[in-house]
Amino acid sequence: MKAGLLPSQCISFLSPKHILVWIEYEQSDKLLNVTIAPVSVPKPSVPLISSVVNLSSLIQDDMYVGFSSSTGSFPTSHYILGWSFMLNGKVQALDLSKLPSLPLMASESKSKLLPIVLPLIGGSLVLMVMAFVVVVVVRRRRNKYAELLEDWEREYGPQRFSYKDLFLATKGFRDRELLGAGGFGRVYKGVLPKTNIQVAVKKVSHESRQGMREFIAEIISIGRLRHRNLVQLLGYCRRRGELLLVYDFMPNGSLDRLLFDKPESLLDWEQRFQIIKGVASALFYLHEEWEQVVIHRDIKASNILLDGEMNGRLGDFGLSRLYDHGSDPQTTHVVGTLGYLAPELPRTGKATTSTDVYAFGGFLLEVACGRRPIEMKALPQEMILVDWVFECWKEDSILDVRDPNLGDKFKVEEMEMVLKLGLVCSHPNPKYRPPMRAVTQALDGSAPLPLMLEESWVAGDSFAALRDESFNVSVTTGYHSLATSFKCLESVAQ
Repeated sequence: MKAGLLPSQCISFLSPKHILVWIEYEQSDKLLNVTIAPVSVPKPSVPLISSVVNLSSLIQDDMYVGFSSSTGSFPTSHYILGWSFMLNGKVQALDLSKLPSLPLMASESKSKLLPIVLPLIGGSLVLMVMAFVVVVVVRRRRNKYAELLEDWEREYGPQRFSYKDLFLATKGFRDRELLGAGGFGRVYKGVLPKTNIQVAVKKVSHESRQGMREFIAEIISIGRLRHRNLVQLLGYCRRRGELLLVYDFMPNGSLDRLLFDKPESLLDWEQRFQIIKGVASALFYLHEEWEQVVIHRDIKASNILLDGEMNGRLGDFGLSRLYDHGSDPQTTHVVGTLGYLAPELPRTGKATTSTDVYAFGGFLLEVACGRRPIEMKALPQEMILVDWVFECWKEDSILDVRDPNLGDKFKVEEMEMVLKLGLVCSHPNPKYRPPMRAVTQALDGSAPLPLMLEESWVAGDSFAALRDESFNVSVTTGYHSLATSFKCLESVAQ
């Protein structure tokens, strides 16, 4: 059985094409050959398909011969323009000139294109909209983490943190991570995303750029301080109207909270004495052992933080000043906390190591007595702590001022030494205050306690600053490890 076919291949997007198909079957050999060629090419000698197939089981006495076709992923049309069939003989050749023409498919072609073109156009529009949305989101994210970074800040390198890292570390500065708040800003607990190091991040508002360069230079200098009893300043970040300061996280919070806000977590005397010695050692390092003299200017219990082992660490360097050894400190605005300010500060305006010693004296009395330097609700003679302790010392009853929560669980000689040392350091006349070297030696027992002459103390002079109407002070409260305000920034620059 032999047959010759002339179907028209599918109508493509370019032009219709004609092919000739020869289907031949040799019953003796049971060989089926299929040969295909364009109309302009003679029949090839080698068939496209050649296979042994037994068609005897399929052939019947009466049969119909027909054609079928299928389409692929694109819309197509198939036409049989002519065909010739022969059984047991040679098939008659087709006269191509007598074959009909293909029908006009212009309108149908256009309709077939629509299902393809329209999805492409729609998809392109969707991609453009998505690209626009991505650009907007990226810009908003960049603005969200945008920082202030000027050329002169690049020299500080590692001390500069990215706002994005601090935002992620504090979980967006959410209230749940808030450690405390005060007059100079809010402090948040955080975990740095790359190192998993716990930090405390303080957000400080500022509205001016005056003195900012000098302030940051000083912050970077303080960041180089290294002492086991100092809270380590790790760096800073500037963003819009905020200054962010990053420092070590102290898991046990401030000494102030344990002394006054959590009576159930009573610090025993041994812990208090070790904290006192640690802070004294840190202050001696700042005054005499570092390459520059560092005046802290805000020593108090709320600025003493406790690490995981209950070691006291001095923090809150936002008000500190630096100057070279042997030089004279410059006059500046008086800043600090009421009750810890040396009486000469309103007159001279100079923060010195002696004014730090005065504040340290108030801190000693605060820890030993379990009372704040000023208690407005106390009896008149007990309102100002240092004056009350002084009167008890004169009456040889100095142990009466000790923290009653301690009961009898303290060492008498250590308690007396701390109270007397607190008085000596809080002397109204700076020339009678000992340097921190002598203070640390007395606490370590390697030197005798500095003497204090009763006649050198004028009653009430310890708080003369309160009577000066021109006295301008910044009062701080709450959890502080590194506090500052822009007023302090301006004073640093002067």
